[in-house]
This record gives sequence, structure tokens and C-alpha cells, in this order.
Amino acid sequence: MTERETWASRVGFVLAAVGSAVGLGNIWQFPFKTGQFGGASFLVVYLAAAVGIGLPAILAEFVVGRRAKRNTIDAFGALGGRRWKVVGALGLGIGFWILSYYSVVGGWVIRYLLASPTGTYFGDAAGFFSTVSAGPDALVAHAVFMLLVVGVVAFGVENGIERATKVMVPSVLLILAGLAVFAFTLDGASAGYAYFLSPDLTALRSNFGDIVPFAVGQAFFSLSLGMGAMVTYASYVDGEDSLVADAGSIVVLNTLVGVLAGLAVFPLLFAQGIDPNTSGPGAVFVSTAGAFSALPAGRILGTLFFAVVLIAALSSAISLLEVVVSYVVDNTGIGRFPAAGAIGGALFLLGVPSALSTAWLGWFDTLAYKLLLPLSVLAILLFVGWVLGREALSEVVRGSDLGSGFGAVWLWTVRVVVFAAVLGTLVLGLRTLFLGGAIVPPV
Repeated sequence: MTERETWASRVGFVLAAVGSAVGLGNIWQFPFKTGQFGGASFLVVYLAAAVGIGLPAILAEFVVGRRAKRNTIDAFGALGGRRWKVVGALGLGIGFWILSYYSVVGGWVIRYLLASPTGTYFGDAAGFFSTVSAGPDALVAHAVFMLLVVGVVAFGVENGIERATKVMVPSVLLILAGLAVFAFTLDGASAGYAYFLSPDLTALRSNFGDIVPFAVGQAFFSLSLGMGAMVTYASYVDGEDSLVADAGSIVVLNTLVGVLAGLAVFPLLFAQGIDPNTSGPGAVFVSTAGAFSALPAGRILGTLFFAVVLIAALSSAISLLEVVVSYVVDNTGIGRFPAAGAIGGALFLLGVPSALSTAWLGWFDTLAYKLLLPLSVLAILLFVGWVLGREALSEVVRGSDLGSGFGAVWLWTVRVVVFAAVLGTLVLGLRTLFLGGAIVPPV
């Protein structure tokens, strides 16, 4: 088996994991899901899910990865026996599924970034999105985005992923913060803040069953949980670093980026009188493009915004491709370059339906949120809580000043509280999938 790489530094690991978490889930998905599900009402459930479910769950994935020091499939096999490899295979498959359509959206970002300096989409924001979101143009952009991701992963952990994310993550935070500050100066921005930050508890209670599956799914998606990414990244950790501190840093930074995206996007929309309560994956693209066209220095702002989105999209896509490449490199004699190229080609082919039709992309995305991610996280919690048990307890506190008391609380939280919450989310998601007929692919 090929000698396993490690991160060059602890900061490199944290930034790479944050880069995996900080992606289109925060900047593309988060604003449009928030708009779909009532603004601040969605935000409240999402924040509770990110901290109450996401933090214990990301620790569970870190424990598996660092304990086994193997790719996501072999890690579960080494710690629990061959039959538990199915848990790792499920995560790998889900990451593959998500990256196939994620790359299509990444292609949209490339088109918007290229069009921003000239203001190509200023005249007809909706028409421009229709042109770039489906068809031959979307297929070509999908291929370009996938080539960029393959190129980074092919160079390995330290020389490729770690170097790239050390630039990407600070850039995302700085540019988003700048856009949020600018949005604060706009007339009408206060309505955007009220929509985003003032929850309507009556609406939350009446729509709780609809909001919860997407809010919890958003927490999983934005933290890269259930996809094998965090298991894989933790497997490259060398030393006695505190997993608890690292997990906390990742959750905080990831949530900060999501909130910053909301603080930038919603004031922009309300300043232009645009209703954020629009459905569909193109809502943020159409809305922000329309806003930039009417704002001073709109071309510059548009270029900065879509540069941020592209950087974030690449950082997450890199982690998902690495999950599959890691497994192939660990178990075959194939090197990184050919492995990354071949897997990238397969992902491109799976993404073809999503590139040709936004209805297909929406179907892939809905299944990921409501079924696949909760199912995968549930299986990981079951494994860590009841199969690893006390072995997981000792691993989670290794390298920290926390004692076995903290480990015991975390373990029982994983076993009972978080498991029950994810199970409930899965049941609600399945209910809406089947009642709404969304389980059936588009024709």
C-alpha cells in the first residue's frame, strides 16, 4: 500500500477542513434555502443543528479518521470489521453523488465570473441564467470546473490541497466581509437584516416539519458530514492535536461564512426590491446578478462576489474528490494523477443530466438533503456510539486537556441525543419525499 501522506501543519488541516465545509453549501445553498423557508426561521433551526448536531457528528468522523489513519471505506473496516465497510462506502458514494451536480453549479459560477467584468448579464439576469444553467454551455463549464478540481487533488495532500486551501479560505472570509460591509451602506438594507435576523416564531411552528429536514440537511451539507470528507481529512492528521478544538474551530468558521453570506446577499436583494422567497437553484444567481446590475461599481462587486463563490466551490469540491482518490490510491497501484483524472471523468459523466436540465439537478440535490446525508450520518453515529464505544471516548479526548468526563458526555450525546435528532430528521425528510412525489426522478 502507498505510504500515507500527512498534513504539514495543524493549521493546514484546519483550513483544509474549513475549506471543505465552506463552499457552495454556504454561499449558494444557504441563502436560497433561507429564502425558501422563511428567512430567520430557517436560520434559527440551522444554527441549532450546526452546533447541537454538527459539532458532535464532526467529532465522530474525526475519531474514525484519526484512529484508523485510512481512507473512509478501509477506516470503518479496520475499526469494526469488514461488514462495517458499508458505512464508509455509503459516505464515499454520497460524496460522489453530490460532487457530480456540485460541479455543474461550479460551472455556472465560472460563467458568471467571466461575465461580471463586462456586465454581460446586466441587461437580462434571468435570461442569462437560462442560457448558462442548462445545455451545451453548462456542459462545457461543468467540464472546466472538474478539470480545476482534478488538477489540485492530483498534486496531493501537502502540495495540492493544503497549499490551495491556505489561500482560498482567508480569501473567502475577507471578500465576504467586505461585501457585507458594503451592503450595510445601502438604502433598504435594514429590511434585509430584519428578514434574515428576526425570526417569526409563529411561522416556524407552523412550518416546522418542512423547515427541519432542509435546515439539518443544510448543516450536514455545509459541514461536509456524511460524505467521507472529514473521515478522510482526519486520517492525514499526524500527532496529538486536540480534535475537539479543531472541530470547534471548523464549526465556528463555517457558520461565520454562512452568516456573512446572508449579511451580504439579503441586504443586496432588499435594496433592489427583489423578493428572496424564490425557489430553485438559480435564485441566488439571478437575484444577485440583478442587484449588481443596478448598483454603483456593480461590475467590480459582481466580479468579487463570484470570485468568492468560485474559491469556496473549489475548496469543497477538492475534499469530495479526495475521498474517492484516497481510496483508490490506498488500495491499488494507481498514482494520484491517473486516479484523479479517471474519477473526475466518471464524475463528469454522472453530472451530464444535471448539466442538461436544472430539474435533474434539483432532484439530485433533494435526495442528498432529505435522504442520503441523514442516512449516512445516522450510520456513522451508530458505528461510533455503539461499535467503537469506549475506544471512541479515549480517541476524542486524546491531545486535549479534557478528561474522560467530557468524553463520556460526548459519547452518550452521540448515542442518544444526536442519533434521535438525525433519525427524526430522516423520517421527516422521507415523509416529504414520498408525499410530494420527489422520490421519482424527472422525466
